[in-house]
Order: sequence, then C-alpha cells, then structure tokens
Amino acid sequence: MRSNNSKSKKKPTWLKVLGITILLLFVVVGGYAFYVYNSLTNAVDTMHQPIDREKSEKRPAPVTLEKKQPFSVLMMGVDEREGDRGRSDTLIVLTVNPNTKTTKMLSIPRDTRTEIIGKGFDDKINHAYAFGGIEMSMDTVENFLNIPIDYYMQINMEGFQDIVDAVGGVTVNNNLDFTYEGFHFPKGEILLNGEKALKYSRMRYEDPRGDFGRQSRQRQIIQAVISKGASFSSLTKFNEIFEALGKNIKTNMKFDEMVDIQANYKEAAKSIQQMEVSGSGTKIDGIYYYIVPNEKKQGLQQALKEHLEIK
Repeated sequence: MRSNNSKSKKKPTWLKVLGITILLLFVVVGGYAFYVYNSLTNAVDTMHQPIDREKSEKRPAPVTLEKKQPFSVLMMGVDEREGDRGRSDTLIVLTVNPNTKTTKMLSIPRDTRTEIIGKGFDDKINHAYAFGGIEMSMDTVENFLNIPIDYYMQINMEGFQDIVDAVGGVTVNNNLDFTYEGFHFPKGEILLNGEKALKYSRMRYEDPRGDFGRQSRQRQIIQAVISKGASFSSLTKFNEIFEALGKNIKTNMKFDEMVDIQANYKEAAKSIQQMEVSGSGTKIDGIYYYIVPNEKKQGLQQALKEHLEIK
C-alpha cells in the first residue's frame, strides 16, 4: 500500500472511505470512525470470491489500477435457484477510463448466439454460466467482444432490492406506462423502493422493445443507485449498504483495488454512456436466438478497445 494509505491507517478514527465505487454500484464518501472501516472491510471480505482462471491472452499483463489503466468488469445478474446454478439473465460489461473520465455500459442480450468458450459449440451466451460458472462466462464474453474482462461482479437479483432499499430507494424517468405483477408504473419521474425496482427492471413482454426495453430499465436502475449512493443522504445508511452488498454481491476485486479505484477512477462515474448490441432474432432448430452480424459486433469491439486504450 502506498504511503498516503499508510498514513490513513495510522489515523483510523478519521479514515476516509469513498468506497465500493461505480463498479460496486456506490460511491460512499465520509470521514467516519474506525467502526465504519471495519464494516466496509467485513463487507468486502464477504464479497470477495477469487476465481480459477488463466491469464487472458487479450491482456498479457494484469491491469494495474494504481497506474490508472482503463479496465473492464462483467456484471452478471443471476437468479439463483435451489439445487441449480441458475442463469446469468443479465449481462452488462462496464469499461472504465480514468483518462477520458468516462464509463461505457454495454448490455448483452441473454439470447445472443455465440461460441461458448470451453465447450466448443455455439449457444445462448447466458448458458455459459450454467455450463461453467463465472469463469466460463468471463471467457465467453471476452471472446464475443474481443476485449479483456478484468473483473467480474455477480449480483443476486432477488437480493438486489435490498441494495435499493439500503440507499433509500431510487428515482428514475419512466418512458413507458405499464403494470407488472400488481405494480403500476406511470410515465414520468417515479420513486421506486427495492421491490418495485426489481419489478420495473424485469418486465419485458409488454414493452414494444422487448428485452432491449428491459435492459434499458436495468441500466436506469444501476445508474440511479450509483447517483443515490453518491449523495450525502445515503451516508447515514452505510451499515445497511455494506450489509446488502456483502449478502448479494460477489467479486474478484480486492479491497486494495477498490481503494485504488476510489482514488483514481471516481470521476468516470459522472459520465456513463449506455450501449446496446444490434442484431435480430431468429429460430434455429426451433430455439430462439439473437444473431449479431459480424459488422455490428466488430463495431462494438472497436469502440470498447478504444475506450480501454487497447491497440
């Protein structure tokens, strides 16, 4: 740890935590006492889940956050089921560039047909998680986008509502009037608690844009949580926030790396560009797939490579 961090550790009663960052969905600012530091580190210890994955050919040397290198994260929203690993029904890739102070957020449709790395055949991209867990998902998304995937964040979607409630709810601008599972969501600015946010982000069949509309609402919720987590009002809720994070998020990011991100990357949270995968749906052997033309895929790959400053 660098000298400035060492000095902070010598003064635990005024440890500054600007924690978890955009990649952990919050920017928590404060000058809290030592027990806040303990709450944070305990949550991070619970969240931290290393993976057994070989070094990526797309990034010969591991990314160095201390040197402010752009990096990527695969966010997976997983509906876990008893006796079953479940499916990664939400796949979002974040690329973060501290030099341009920007973040790109790309949603990948779960039905996207691509090669499942480690299996040797094409299938729906979200099946990679069922076949081989986090590692196979990262490898498959990395191959699909032709960029290195440096980190992962697995979010328990059922528990995501706890995170929304922990920050006191979120406000979004809804562009589609609809009712879903007993809740009405009118057009305009609406305040959502955790349960409503989960319903809001899951509806797709009544949306003219189908899964793309659902993906857009998911990104809305994530951005709203980032914004709310960064506000001063959420600071009094740090205990609830840390508890919700610890229970519902798993990541291979270490505490020291989170500290580096809060120090070097927080400005990138202020400019988030939302991206979508262009393609069309079709059936192959009676199964629905989302097919992405090569030229569209190459356009995405180039945009993300440039954002990660990869030649």
